[in-house]
Amino acid sequence: MSTSTENAVEGNAVEILDPAGSLVVRPGTPLTRLCSGAVWSEGPVWMQEDDSVLWSDIPNDRMLRWSERDGMTVWRSPAGFTNGHAREADGSLLHCSHGQRAIVRTRFGPGLAPLPDEIVVDRYRGLRLNSPNDVVVKRDGSIWFTDPPYGILSDREGHQAPSEQSANHVFRFDPATGVLAAVTAFVDEPNGLAFSPDESILYVSDTSAAVREDGGGNHHIVAFDVRDGASLANPRVFAVIEPGLPDGMRVDVEGRVLTSSGDSVQVFDPSGVRLAKIRVPEKVGNLCFGGADRDLLYVCASTSLYRIRLATRGAS
Repeated sequence: MSTSTENAVEGNAVEILDPAGSLVVRPGTPLTRLCSGAVWSEGPVWMQEDDSVLWSDIPNDRMLRWSERDGMTVWRSPAGFTNGHAREADGSLLHCSHGQRAIVRTRFGPGLAPLPDEIVVDRYRGLRLNSPNDVVVKRDGSIWFTDPPYGILSDREGHQAPSEQSANHVFRFDPATGVLAAVTAFVDEPNGLAFSPDESILYVSDTSAAVREDGGGNHHIVAFDVRDGASLANPRVFAVIEPGLPDGMRVDVEGRVLTSSGDSVQVFDPSGVRLAKIRVPEKVGNLCFGGADRDLLYVCASTSLYRIRLATRGAS
């Protein structure tokens, strides 16, 4: 494990593909590698209480933490092969646990001391979930998450097991009623997801190409209209991502989509026009906004955590 000090990545990381790209990230802005030592970095989440980032090193079954003061440390090990994370309005931390095949909640005591975990949901119609992958929380408190099979395909990122579900769903869980609803099975293997700033659109990545040995499968982002705050309609392909996959994504205050890919963070405007690339020297897994002004982009890429300052802010 490395807790090395920050170092700028050599070369120009920012590639502007459309003049509007400079509204997201300015040309010449340096990309900084903050630390390395993971096997596959995923699921970053900003902890504003102590200006830190938590993320998952899934194959090592641990969660890591980085801050300016402490560098990189192990936050939790074992960690239930967690993947994506999200914060709730009260500050609780939601985990997508491949190992428990569940959405798990950590509440915090004084000084961010974690309290015993709670299982939020682990079954749909009495059958175990596949392996929740990414999660977002809507302003009404509902929890939306994807449930592809990646954590049960082998023991590398979970525990190998047969699927009990009829499809790979996107789910909506209502904590107020305890109702779990499958909102769509349109996406073959749903992975990352994010709401537009006004929550009228849900973006869901399809990474079914990840495990296809025949070169088939999808590597695109699907956009859905959100109806009545609780259902999805009108699915359409928003953008095809290449090289690589749209594993995880975030949306800025103007509705622009920032997504992972094989060589960069790619930036799209709300109409699907590719605006810019932030080139990263490792395969990108996921990303999150952080900093007091939410203008710092933290990027989980293979072994490392990177950071770059943006000209925009993340949607809250």
